[in-house]
Amino acid sequence: MRCSTLICILVIGQGWATPIANTTTEGEVVVQGRVLYTGSQLWKTRNVSKEQIKVLAELRDENEISMWGGNSTALDILVKPDAVNHVKEKLNESGITFEVVIEDLQKAIDEENPTEIELDDRRGHRLTWQAYHRFSDILGYLDYLAETYPDLCTVQTIGQSVQGNPIKLLKISNGNPGNKAIWMDGGIHAREWISPATVTFIINQFVSNFESESSAVQNIDWYITPVLNPDGYEYSHTRDRLWRKNRKGGGQCAGVDLNRNFGYRWGGRGSSKNPCTETFGGSGPFSEPETSAVRNFIQGNGANWKAYISFHSYGQYILYPWGYDRVVPPDYKDLENVARKVASAIRTTGGSHYTFGPAANTLYPASGGSDDWAKGSAKFKYSYTIELRDNGRYGFVLPAAYIQPTATEALAAVRVIAEAAAAA
Repeated sequence: MRCSTLICILVIGQGWATPIANTTTEGEVVVQGRVLYTGSQLWKTRNVSKEQIKVLAELRDENEISMWGGNSTALDILVKPDAVNHVKEKLNESGITFEVVIEDLQKAIDEENPTEIELDDRRGHRLTWQAYHRFSDILGYLDYLAETYPDLCTVQTIGQSVQGNPIKLLKISNGNPGNKAIWMDGGIHAREWISPATVTFIINQFVSNFESESSAVQNIDWYITPVLNPDGYEYSHTRDRLWRKNRKGGGQCAGVDLNRNFGYRWGGRGSSKNPCTETFGGSGPFSEPETSAVRNFIQGNGANWKAYISFHSYGQYILYPWGYDRVVPPDYKDLENVARKVASAIRTTGGSHYTFGPAANTLYPASGGSDDWAKGSAKFKYSYTIELRDNGRYGFVLPAAYIQPTATEALAAVRVIAEAAAAA
């Protein structure tokens, strides 16, 4: 995620887990290696000035709050339980208005994902789109598709993560030699569970109803990676629900933000050189095996690439380059026109309002993003980051009941981008 239009403040800290039972780390309770966010709260503030943002930044630097998202006038933050009173004092002193959106974050986490769902049935795979699934279920689903639809689906491993997990890619293609190509990914940021769920939902709709799709969808080679950060994704399931980065290294400063590690304008605004921050861009461009796998595949594939779609959450945005600074590419009007159609299709399909525009102008500058690299280095005509639901009521902890409505809207968005790619 980049941020949302509102500022949500979560009273906690980074949330680093250790394998020691019943200990605390930076204010979070760690039980049997799992970070618990009991008593942490999500607050929402509006119309925050530049001076007020400085106050929030100071609280963040003091490890009393952690940013969830925001833009130039608003931020999303998490505040530790033992800092609630002090943060409230500071916000009141600074004239920052806020409301408590989630009173106990751990309760929201516990209620986010249903546990009593029948996963094994005659379909031959475990995905339901009624729950958030583990990485192994997603891999099993891709393999199932390749076995069940061999004329349409192929699976390959394009690289391995830091911890040796496979980065698997599904290709959906009718085999026509003149096809244009679209890249689609999810799960760059570990905690954004709605992203892989949405990508696999779109895959399911395409494969199950391929003959019913438009000629634009049918005559595109789709290259889809549902989980680009498998280590982080698993860690968010087993240890720390709010983990964002990959899992390079260890301790409290582990991990690299993979969406600051791509090589176009790497290391600039909105990217940190401090390994302990959530936006640490790594030791250099493409320093991580996960991002270099994407680069190597796209540059070495020879496909007729036209569109790049990366799904994130949350905030409900359709973002296009540039993200590194408040400037736009020469053909920004083409990107804007398609984004406008995408927003309209989403609204018609599910009623959600998505804001669209160049990333840095719409939100804030962030260097080293995959969408900038796709446009600037890999020369994709259309490149979009789509921030899925919601607007901050649940944030990263979006209940599984929202998977299908969110993904249905995203499917409409992808169909619009397919039409544009087919005509490019």
